[in-house]
This record gives sequence, C-alpha cells and structure tokens, in this order.
Amino acid sequence: MSAKLIAKYLIFVLFFLNGQYAMSQLSKEEQIIQLIKTESNPKKKFNRIMALGEFYKVNNIEKADSIKEVIVRKSRVFDDTTRFSALFYKAEIANLTGNQDLYFKTILECQPFLNRLNTDDIRFKLFRHLGYYHSRMLEHETAQFYFRNCIKTAKRNHNNQRLAESYSFLALDFMASNNKDSAMLYVERSIKTARRTKNKTELAKAFNTQARIYDFFGQIELSVAKNLISLQLVEETHNIYLLSQYSRETGKAQERILNLNDAELYFKQSLKYAQQIYDKRQTALALISLASIQLKRKSYQEATSNALKSINYLTDLNDFNGLGEANNLLGEIYKEQKDYTNSSSHLNQALVYYESTGNREEIAAVYHNVGTVFKEQKKYKNALNYLNRSIEIREQFGAQNQIYHTYRIISEVYQDINNKSKALEYLELYLNYVDSNTILQSATKIAELSESYQSEKRERLISAQADSLEKQQQEKTLTATKLENSQLRNNFQMYIIVAFLIIVVLAGIILFYRWNQTKIKQQQKEAEMSQTLLRTQMNPHFVFNAMSVIQSYIFDNDTVNSSKFLVNFSRLMRLILENSPKKHIPIETEIEILEKYLGMQKLRFQDRFEFDIRADQELFDSHAIIPPMITQPFIENAIEHGQLHTIDGGFIHVTFKKKNDMLLISIIDNGVGRKHSAKNKKSSAHKSMAIDITSQRINNLNTKFNTDGSLQVEDYDKDLQTGTKVLISLPYSVDSNTTN
Repeated sequence: MSAKLIAKYLIFVLFFLNGQYAMSQLSKEEQIIQLIKTESNPKKKFNRIMALGEFYKVNNIEKADSIKEVIVRKSRVFDDTTRFSALFYKAEIANLTGNQDLYFKTILECQPFLNRLNTDDIRFKLFRHLGYYHSRMLEHETAQFYFRNCIKTAKRNHNNQRLAESYSFLALDFMASNNKDSAMLYVERSIKTARRTKNKTELAKAFNTQARIYDFFGQIELSVAKNLISLQLVEETHNIYLLSQYSRETGKAQERILNLNDAELYFKQSLKYAQQIYDKRQTALALISLASIQLKRKSYQEATSNALKSINYLTDLNDFNGLGEANNLLGEIYKEQKDYTNSSSHLNQALVYYESTGNREEIAAVYHNVGTVFKEQKKYKNALNYLNRSIEIREQFGAQNQIYHTYRIISEVYQDINNKSKALEYLELYLNYVDSNTILQSATKIAELSESYQSEKRERLISAQADSLEKQQQEKTLTATKLENSQLRNNFQMYIIVAFLIIVVLAGIILFYRWNQTKIKQQQKEAEMSQTLLRTQMNPHFVFNAMSVIQSYIFDNDTVNSSKFLVNFSRLMRLILENSPKKHIPIETEIEILEKYLGMQKLRFQDRFEFDIRADQELFDSHAIIPPMITQPFIENAIEHGQLHTIDGGFIHVTFKKKNDMLLISIIDNGVGRKHSAKNKKSSAHKSMAIDITSQRINNLNTKFNTDGSLQVEDYDKDLQTGTKVLISLPYSVDSNTTN
C-alpha cells in the first residue's frame, strides 16, 4: 500500500472519529432527531419518533403534545400493536395536558384493540384507564370492576409496580364514593407493595394517594406529612413533573390553615418546576394557586392578572376542569371587590365548564360561592337555594368535611333575615364540625412538619456536599480525558506526524519536566481548596443545630433563658463568622467558641451536665494556632447523641497539649456510648459525617505539612461500652506574626 493511500485512509478515520465525537456532544433530544433523519427503515424510523415522544413526555410536555397527532397519523400504515401504542400515547398526553374530553374519547377508541391484541400488557393499560373513566363518570361499581381486573393481571405477572398502581386507583375510587375505610385499606396495600419494588417514584405516588385521601376526609395534618414524604422521594429521583404536582398540593394544605407564606413558597416552587418542563397545564394551575394567595392578601390586581394568564394557557389546552377552577377564583376576586356582575358571570362560566366534565364536587364549591354572592346582594332566597344545593351535592359526592363552611354562610343568611332559630340551628351544625383549638393544633403541627422537612432537606444538601470533592475530581479526570482525546484526534494528521516528529519528541522531554513541577504545585493548591470546602460544609450544619435550640426556648415562652441564650449566641456567631474563613485561629479563640457553645447547651438542658476545658500554658505562650471548629462536631455528638442530659453526673472533658511537634486534643464524655447511639440511624449518620469530614481535614493537613496527624474514636468505658473518647492529633503550628 502506497504512502498516499495510507494518508487518505488515516484522514477518513479522522473524520469518522470526529463525527462520532460530535454525536456524543449532542443533547439527548438532538441525538434522537439526528437518528430519525438518518434512518431509512420506515418501522425503525417510527420507533425512533415514538422514543422522541417518550423523551418529551418527561422533559417537555409542550413538545410531547405537539407531536401526538403526527405519531398517530404515521402509525396507521403499521400493525395493530404499533397503532395501539400511538393511540395510547395520544391518550396519555391528553390526560397530562388536562384535555379530559380528548382523553376519554381516545381511551374508548383504544378499547377495540383489546379483542385483537389480548395481551396482559394491553389489558392492564386499558383496564386502568377505563376504570379511571368510569370513576370520573361516578360509575363506581364499573370502575372497581376494571381496577380489580388490573390487580389480577398484575398479580398474575408478579408485577409489584403495576399492583401498587392498581391499589392506588382503587383506593381513590373508594375515596370518591366516600368509603373511607376501604380507601385507607387499599392505599396501605399500595404503599406496602410499592416498598417491595424499591422504586422511589412508585412509592412517592402511593404516599401522595394517601395524602389525597387524608385531605379529602379533612385530616390535613396527616395529608401534609404524607405529601412531604412524597416530595422527598421525587426529589431523590428528580421527577420534575411530580415535584410540581406535589409542591402545589402541599401548598394548598398550607393555604387551608392560612399559612400563606409557606403556601406561596410551595406554589412558586411548583411554578418553577412546571416551567422547567414546559408544562402549560401545571404552570396555569400554579398561577391559579398564587392568585388565591394574592386574593387572601387583598392584592386584587395581581390575583386577577395571574388568573387571566392561567385562562390563556388552559384555553389552548381545552382543560375544562382547570378553566372551571380559574373562573371560580375570578368570581371570588370580583365578589371581594363588590363587582357582582363580573363575579356572577365568571361563576356561571365555571359551572358550564364543570358541568361539561361532570365534576360534581367542584360544582358544589361553585354553588357555595354563587350563594355567597347572592347573600352579599341581599338576595337571600336565591342565596339559600344555591347554598342548600351545594350541601346536597357534597353529601352525595364530595368531601363532606367542606360542608361546614356552607353551614356558616347559611347561619349568617338566616341571621340577616332575622330568623334566629334557623341561624342558631346552622351555627350549631357549623360548630359541630369545627373545633378552633383542633385547627390551631393542626396548623402548629403542620408548621413543625414543614420546618422538619426543610431542615432535613438542608442536611441532605450538606451530606451531598460531602461527596462533592470526589465528584469534582472525577469530573476533572473525565474532562482531562476528553480534552486529551480531542487533542489527539485533532492532531492526528499525517503531515504533522511526519513533519514535526523530532520536534515533538524534543518538546515532550522539556514539557515533562515542566509538567512535573506544575503537578506538584497543583496538588498543593487542591489540598488547600479541599480544606476550605470542608470548612464551609461544617459551618451551616452547626448553625442549623444552634438555631433549633433558640427555637425551643421561644416555643416554651422562656423569655429569661431565651434572652440570655440569644446574647451568648450572638457572640458565638460573631466568633464563628469572623474566624471560619481563616485557615487557622488562635487556640484561645477555639476555646472561647467551645466555652460559649457548651455554656449555651448547658443552659438549654438546665445544668444536667458539667464540662471543663484545659490547655497547657505553653500553647498560649507560644501563640499556638488550630484549624477552626475542628473539635465542635464531636462536642455536638457528645451532647446530642451521647444524651448527656439523661445521665447522672454527665460530663465533657476537653484537653489541649503539645507533644513531639504535634497538637494533641482529647474529648471525653460519659454519655450512652456509641453502641446505644448507633440504634438511631440519623444519629449514626450524623456521627459518621463528623468523623469523615474531620478525617479529611486532617488528611489535607498531613498532605500540606507532611505530618502524621490522626483521629481515633473509642469507648470511654470499654467494659460497659459507654461514653466516648475522641483523640485528635494535628500538626503543631504557631502564629508567625507573633513569634520573634
């Protein structure tokens, strides 16, 4: 083979490799589109279009909606299985976008395929959606027939994921028919089955179903608790669609207890997620929810603007239920502004939309609002007519716990027309449903649940940051590899290899020595950067725990101790903020921080433990320095997880001394010990994080100063396995600015 042919071959290989590399750099969407364009086989090309549709269903619902008709049209030349898949995709997208008429119509169009393609997969998909259809039509016996067939199919195929789905749908149907016991029974089965799948998304859906059932039957506190579990699970799986939905539902529960700030936070979070995946329907529903908050704050202009924006979105989607909700809210907004003409117009429009979808529960809500408008207009006969119709519908179809709001309005109507006996009768009915103390307690518990969820979310963030260094290093290695490969491909040309071979060899020898020097400097910089990152991980964790202590005093209304605690805490925070950015601090400053912290904790636990901190005078005389907050995590572990406040004669001893150019620190407590504390998973994870972070800090110091620092943790009483002894060895350093 001639040199000319070899050169042509190498150039061809180079272009091929560059093409493959370019393909790898494209986004997932672009890759699928490129494959569609280059595919010549009609069936394979259609399958790639379906793959694009499935990608859009998760990442861009607007685009998923835009290609559904294209998919159905292109499927008509293929077999029944392909045509069913295309039609079923159209039904799912219609359901996601809220177009109920198109959804139900398309599902019924799928039904004839059952006779031609009688497989378990198709049977399950159709039965699940047919059950949902009949449930919305209030044909509960038929709906339950289909859902029970789904359960049989899932059991026959040993498919726990589908079994969990089936239990959830059956539970929701029992909820819609006001059968609480059966609803709770099947949702518990759904959760139990979903746990076996180890699929966090499926488990999140099961908990969300339980939250909806609790909410329907008026148990708001339990509803919020279950929805927060759902939120945590979908955060871990990064399911944006469900994050938007569950955030909005959690916000609605907060709104019902008039916790408007938290409700607004969840609604904005829902809006952000919906916009991220171009989901117009959930964007519109989040805007309606925000408008409801603005209405309660009497920001009528903002509320009207957001409600009208949502109508524009929902009109394009033919989402009649959503349009009913938006118009119902606009009716309330105009009623509050005494514009009864516009209020009645929008409420009537809401009724038209809800009647078209057969949504009896929401029709009852609109009737309630129409009745309040007539009451404001002093048209009491009309008001009583609509209010009583609202009660009748809810007694038969809806959430009966909502009836008490209507009882209160009816009582006010009778009071206005001077019918005191009737006013008292309905007021008593209202009071039978409402216990203001219970509501207040629920509101408090829900606030505590939300705060706990946010705290755990912050702790998960801190835990995730603990892995960031390793991930950054992996990303650096991957990036370096990609750059190296790219450089090799770009430089892999024959004329460069032939013309500059000798120059490259000579240059390589020179570059090797320079690279070796650069590598040493880079390792030092990375060690310093790693140490800085580790310090920033610890400070937020410490602040979150300190703030919870202050919160406990405020909840107990202990003004003396809370004031004393806040004074000490402000000084402690000043010390932390001033010293945490530093690589090292004077040892007396570290001791002062520990004394402030331990003094605060001792005050918190009412002097139920003692502490002392000792340091050799030599350390002060030589102006010894120490990495900031190196001991704090273990002090915190001793108090919080060693349960010193439960021990008679509980103590913490901290000592600092110098030995053989090393700074030795010991932290000793006589708490319950590591074995007992390990039974608490959260406590164990917290201790593990403290040990890991401190070990990494010591390793970085060893790398930087070429020393043999170490960390040891052992039982204080080895026989009883109680108490904890922590021994830390660090490179001994002094402040160079103060030495002679």
